[in-house]
Amino acid sequence: MTLNNDKTKDTETDTDGNSNSTAVASTGSPEEAPADFDKAIEAAGFGRFNLILFVLAITATCANMFESTTMSYILPIAECDLHLTLTDKGVLNACAYAGMIISAIPWGYLSDTKGRRKVLVCGYFLTCICVLGSALSQNFIMLVTFKFLGGLMVNGPAAVLFTYLTELHGPKYRSHVLMVIGLITSLSLLLLPVMAWGIFPRDWGFVLFDSLEIHSWQIFLFVCAMPTLISGLFMTVLPESPKFLMSQGRNVQALRMLQRIYRINTGMPVDTYPIKSLVLEVPSRDAHKDEVIYTIDEKTGDKMGPVKRQSRSLLESLRAGMLQMRPMFHKPLLGLALQCFTMQFTIFMGLNTIRLWLPQLFSSMADYESQFAGEDVSASMCTILEYSVNKTAETLTNHEDACSVPKTISIDMYLNNIIVSACGVVGYLLAGSIIRLIGTKSLLTYGLFISGILGLTLYWSINSLMTIIVSSAFITVACISISSLMGAVVALFPTQLRSLVVAIAMMFGRLGALSGNLLFPVFIQIGCLPPFVMVALVMLIAAVLSILVPNPKKATFT
Repeated sequence: MTLNNDKTKDTETDTDGNSNSTAVASTGSPEEAPADFDKAIEAAGFGRFNLILFVLAITATCANMFESTTMSYILPIAECDLHLTLTDKGVLNACAYAGMIISAIPWGYLSDTKGRRKVLVCGYFLTCICVLGSALSQNFIMLVTFKFLGGLMVNGPAAVLFTYLTELHGPKYRSHVLMVIGLITSLSLLLLPVMAWGIFPRDWGFVLFDSLEIHSWQIFLFVCAMPTLISGLFMTVLPESPKFLMSQGRNVQALRMLQRIYRINTGMPVDTYPIKSLVLEVPSRDAHKDEVIYTIDEKTGDKMGPVKRQSRSLLESLRAGMLQMRPMFHKPLLGLALQCFTMQFTIFMGLNTIRLWLPQLFSSMADYESQFAGEDVSASMCTILEYSVNKTAETLTNHEDACSVPKTISIDMYLNNIIVSACGVVGYLLAGSIIRLIGTKSLLTYGLFISGILGLTLYWSINSLMTIIVSSAFITVACISISSLMGAVVALFPTQLRSLVVAIAMMFGRLGALSGNLLFPVFIQIGCLPPFVMVALVMLIAAVLSILVPNPKKATFT
């Protein structure tokens, strides 16, 4: 990226007649000189406004994670109400990811043309409607439809949230935003089994409007809709990203937003905000191949009118996006991109298959141990899977007898899921120290190999304690590996392609999660070994590919 301030001056010093330096507008006093975004957001300070953003991060991250994870907790208890087969359970776990995959490009277009705030407000309110619809669902088709629509809606705000939060923090705090969001993500996954523990055992069933039967699992979904509603309400009072406004040439509005942030953070009047004007980012010349350029024009706030970028059609935006993507289809980026996308697909396929099926496995384990309490029987993984398959088949073939007594879930199911989620939080807290000790690439490779071995080890689990230990270790190590992979992607790709590569990588990851959750119940019905061979195989494929990924510390791309 090249920042040009004075083209004539740069032409005198550069042999190619084009600037390749970073220049800062310097006429007038420092306070009068137009400021770039980083300088302007730093001048706004760090305080109450950032704490408000932290609260938004909590509710919004919970909303994002709940939408893709809640199904795994209601499957054991909604089995009788919805007449679910094993395949139905796989579809319910996967349908939200299908919606996310389909909506990735449209949401990205809306975010870059309509603004971050509009996507976050509309996205969370629409997601809330879909979650409430799923909570009122009376059959499998209704629930699948609303979960698919929920994935369709939540993908926009989920993708834009991180961009919005980072754009409202100065360079000093941006690296901490990723850490905070990652920690909140782990805590939100810990919150779900706690909420399930508090709601599912209650006898809260009733009939609404003389036609809608409401059970405890539907009340659980109602509660899970609250973070989306709160996040949408939060966003109605928060400002648009000043960075986005500057990218659209709307510097007057951007300056007003920065002044508002300054007043909230410091309590000082807006006229004491030290930045009086912002640089105007407009192209000054044709870019060279793979180059993005901007000019910093010295314009004061009084003279600066709202310069709006010419609107483009969706087709024109897609054509521009394809031109931006062109370098990714040539060496050396093509091979690297294919490696990263394949790794993301396989890691998500292994991780989310186990993660989303664990509540069902723990529920079957608790039922089995309760039914055969006092007998000398082994709760091995194969025994539990066979028991789960037979129990589901019995529920379908003899529904009245199997479901005559309300479904009760042992407390062990909730405790086991809480233990697994808590291990994930601890693992994330330790990840930073491990990365500093052995490096991102080593952690990625070793973590994936260990995950593959642990995935296969689940097959030989001989009791519930071993299942908890192995599954906790598998999910924790795999989650850390995903963080390492995304860190490597950011370091290895050129700046103008990083956001695009991350977005495509996440799309491949969701496709992997979708595939794994559809295949897992099919393999279970074939036999005990195939599902765990699938999980181990995809993790080991990712491990082998990670060996070929360049060390991010030695990356030459910028």
